[in-house]
Amino acid sequence: MLLELDDIHKSYPGDAGPAPVLRGVSLSLEAGQTLALTGESGSGKSTLLHMAAGLEVPDRGRVLIGGTDIASLGDLGRAEMRRTRLSVIFQQFNLIPSLDVAANLAFQARLAGREDHAWQTQVTRRLGLDEHTAKYPEQLSGGQQQRVAIGRALAVRPDLVLADEPTGNLDEALGDEVITLMLDLVAETGASLLMVTHSDRLAGRLGSRLHLSRGQIAA
Repeated sequence: MLLELDDIHKSYPGDAGPAPVLRGVSLSLEAGQTLALTGESGSGKSTLLHMAAGLEVPDRGRVLIGGTDIASLGDLGRAEMRRTRLSVIFQQFNLIPSLDVAANLAFQARLAGREDHAWQTQVTRRLGLDEHTAKYPEQLSGGQQQRVAIGRALAVRPDLVLADEPTGNLDEALGDEVITLMLDLVAETGASLLMVTHSDRLAGRLGSRLHLSRGQIAA
């Protein structure tokens, strides 16, 4: 099993005391599997994704990647895990404005010491970015920026891709196109994919799905 979230609980401070966001959520993801996580706004989807990425740690429960409990790694160990074994694709793209497209695409792979020029060239071509490699993020459309974010995530050939509403800022037609490219490249790398989405239509394109409601997996 590549990813296991076991009985995850998480609360945040509120005016009336701790406000629970996740209430005993468990899920697992095998190597090569794609899983959509759906749910209404505020259901805890993004928080759960952050747990899987090691960006936050649970109040109770375990997050295991390849059998390693990432809460036990400390901040530096979790950062190393994100550089080498997993990649996160955010809704807001999070590109580095001072780097051109080519440098943004190579950024994570360089940090991980796993830059592969032939694979990056292939990813660039598949994402339709060949003519944009010398441009900066501000010179790109939203769809082009999201393609760069996907390419950056996959250039490192991660074991696990975590995508948080990756087409949330795109119109439906462009979102469909971007999802198709992402799924094709994820399949080529053999990575697993956990994608948060509010769209039942997009969720239906992944291998399986879970629905989160009020911090729990709905039946």
